[in-house]
Amino acid sequence: MAGIDRRRVLAAGGGVAVAAALATACGSNTGRGGGGSGSGIRQWYHQYGEPGTEQAVKRYAAAYKKAEVSVQWRPGDYDRQTAAALLTDSGPDVFEVNGPLLDQIQGGQVVDLTAEVEPVKDDFNQAVLAPKIWQDKIWGIPQVIDMQLLYYRRSALKDAGVEPPRTVDELVDAAKELSGKGGGKSKGLFLGNDGGVGVLSGTPLFAAGLSLIDEGGKVGFDDPAAARVLGKIRQLYADKSLLLGAPTDWSDPAAFIQGLTAMQWSGLWALPQIKKALGDDFGVLPFPKDGSGGKPAVPVGAYGSAVSARSARKAEAKAFAKWLWVERTDFQRDFALSYGFHIPARISLAKKAAELREGAAADAVRYATEYGHAEPLLWTTADRTAYQDALSRIVKDGANPESELKGVVRKVNAELQRVKKK
Repeated sequence: MAGIDRRRVLAAGGGVAVAAALATACGSNTGRGGGGSGSGIRQWYHQYGEPGTEQAVKRYAAAYKKAEVSVQWRPGDYDRQTAAALLTDSGPDVFEVNGPLLDQIQGGQVVDLTAEVEPVKDDFNQAVLAPKIWQDKIWGIPQVIDMQLLYYRRSALKDAGVEPPRTVDELVDAAKELSGKGGGKSKGLFLGNDGGVGVLSGTPLFAAGLSLIDEGGKVGFDDPAAARVLGKIRQLYADKSLLLGAPTDWSDPAAFIQGLTAMQWSGLWALPQIKKALGDDFGVLPFPKDGSGGKPAVPVGAYGSAVSARSARKAEAKAFAKWLWVERTDFQRDFALSYGFHIPARISLAKKAAELREGAAADAVRYATEYGHAEPLLWTTADRTAYQDALSRIVKDGANPESELKGVVRKVNAELQRVKKK
């Protein structure tokens, strides 16, 4: 892949590297303005891997008539670049961010955008808007939604007499039944070459009716249901129902298309490639629910457009961000669907998009709207690391889920105390 595409937002949220970062570079100045130190608005993007995206954002910038906008395309470790730049006066005025992060908000590095978003607040997918809200203020404008979901091969399930799984128990049974079919080499399910440790993250918890951090700001998985559902993810691994060591990882649908697995967890971005290869011989599902209190779960994520508090042109930057990500719905739709395959962050735009109104794509939009969940703002890197380390021990080593989760709960509680004191 030539760059880093929009699926990176989900990977960053789940602690998985989907695409390797390129060598750090300074980026190029494009658009109407003359460069980083000019009198216009400086806008930063991370480098997308999808052809045409850079040209599109330059076109959007050129269409803005109230100020000159210079677009910087930033290859390399974008998050590290922006973190450093926000401490200086030479950084961006408007920039996309995987968040904003709580540290950026609490540190006064980003500007309140509540007034810009409020008129259309209810039209944004609430799952991706929620992590951009802190103390009832909106700090970033969602740009486009990426999501993950379960693909299944209709013919493979039909031949095996297996129904599409609606519960985690059914998923475990189906994966076991489907393994070894089609000549004995295929597996029932592909969750990534690490057995799903990285990509699933908190999704099984949501499927059990839990959360990472609850609405009251407390640990959301200090519950027996958490150990129960993670034990079932371990069962998939222990049953040898999972495809491991595939030529490409979960973000690429090659294993599914080639028949190495009957079901695969991947992203919406894979849908056009799968449809081209398999026609209508596939369907999509959310992650199945677990237990009487559970519900289907769909991880979603969205880069946000934010304004730097160090900007000397905050009013102009806020006006531009509002123009592009609130008012210019034509550009928002173009950005989501013309370069790769994504869902507009606005519910009304997703409903109107012809590409998303039929078949599996329409199902995916409905799942994202009804069952979408994103990592909460209070879920920090330290939390994520502690949880995924424990999940790895549970799934791969057969460690006791109850004791492992008790350790994670202690660490997350301590981290919550730390961030709330800021």
